[in-house]
Amino acid sequence: MSYQPHGKHFIAGALVEAKSTFTSATTGGAGDAFSAGDESHVNSAAEAAANAFISYARTSRRDRAAFLNTIADELESRAEDLTDIAMRETALPEARLQGERGRTVGQLRLFAKLIEETEFLDKRQQTELPDRAPAPGPEHKLIQRPIGPVAVFGASNFPLAFSTLGGDTASALAAGCPVVVKGHPAHPGTGEIASDAITAAIKKCQLDAGVFSFIHDNTTVVGSALVKHPLIKAVGFTGSLRGGRALFDLCAARPEPIPFFGEMGSINPVFLMPAAAKARGAEIGVQWAGSLTMGAGQFCTNPGIVIGLKESIGDFISSAQAALNDAAAQPMLTSAIAEAYQLGVNTVTSSAGVEMLVEGGSNGRDASPVMCTTTADTFMSNATLHEEVFGPFGLVVSADNHKQMQALCTKLDGQLTCTLQMDNEDLDAARDLMPYLEQKAGRVLANGFPTGVEVSHAMVHGGPYPASTNFGATSVGTMAIRRFMRPVCYQNIPDELVVDWS
Repeated sequence: MSYQPHGKHFIAGALVEAKSTFTSATTGGAGDAFSAGDESHVNSAAEAAANAFISYARTSRRDRAAFLNTIADELESRAEDLTDIAMRETALPEARLQGERGRTVGQLRLFAKLIEETEFLDKRQQTELPDRAPAPGPEHKLIQRPIGPVAVFGASNFPLAFSTLGGDTASALAAGCPVVVKGHPAHPGTGEIASDAITAAIKKCQLDAGVFSFIHDNTTVVGSALVKHPLIKAVGFTGSLRGGRALFDLCAARPEPIPFFGEMGSINPVFLMPAAAKARGAEIGVQWAGSLTMGAGQFCTNPGIVIGLKESIGDFISSAQAALNDAAAQPMLTSAIAEAYQLGVNTVTSSAGVEMLVEGGSNGRDASPVMCTTTADTFMSNATLHEEVFGPFGLVVSADNHKQMQALCTKLDGQLTCTLQMDNEDLDAARDLMPYLEQKAGRVLANGFPTGVEVSHAMVHGGPYPASTNFGATSVGTMAIRRFMRPVCYQNIPDELVVDWS
């Protein structure tokens, strides 16, 4: 255990220690103590961010790109310590964390490259019309400008890519917005190292220290204070529906309501089309079992439900059942998550019309897969079966015919993803499903599994509620930057006064 956390907040470049502390139960038994934030820390961070916004919002695209690349460099220079403590805190394997660090660094560099160009600014112009009758027309210039200080909530399941230095923070900084992060208590030491990397980059790039702050907390005090603070202008969140909805309601209830960009997970249905099921159902079953158990099922894109026709789904069920019976138990991120997984399993398996084929659940912090089956009629009539079970849980739903499969689509809540497992012979049936899938999901994919969320220009990681709180946004990919910008029109303003216009 090479890295020992200091447990302090990062507030505008200063390490701040609180009188109250909490003990991390996940740092390999080290019992590290971390400062517990309160409203005074939130106020200091928010005021510093608002002051920094004046200068940071007017930095050049080139300077912000250099800042993002410097953060990436600083993160890579801390790779050994970062992997060490993240393994202790999350029980995730070394290879997974190294890959996640590479994704985080790659995202920063991709955003840096993007903002050196101008397409993301959506620049539009109407030239002056001096001869227009009956009155001359003014010149209009439209460009996207940063919205203001942004609050970001670290996620439990991705300690790097969706947490302190994840997509929300990278997006806001790329847009020109200072960030205040509420660290996740499941991996506070990991958040501490990421914060140190950002703070070092701020110093190297000679930016206002208020551009970034990080506050530890294991309660709801800091989170509530952040979203209600009048100087915070937007919120980025990845987490549970219950927690996200509570924060969303606080944002909406403010005297000045602010946008809440919450990504809250889904059951990510897989539609197993009949030709594909008959030709390669056994193969798909093994692949689905692998995707379902990846990372102990702790992905917001975990394919938790498979829907197929009763007449063709038999090979898939047998194959998936055998693969899941052979799957080893894995440690979950925290004991609390493991307990919630077991509660979800108990809720589903006690429902009428549900049959358990693979018996598993949680034992302490370890989780083993569970697989159940039910009919389309039962699924459509029981809303409990539509709720996410966070962990390696899978439900297979048998439909009588294509019409029933379409009817089931209409009963689904909003999803992050919908997947088609299909062959060429399934094109007509798949075409009939597409209008429903497009309404339900932010990403529709064929002949793959959704657990890999690629960071690209075209990625959408979001969807209709309750998958996310803003169907027009994504938390992954370069379009994520636009969440923290707003259009401003400049009428007859000289080019020299419009940042990033030239």
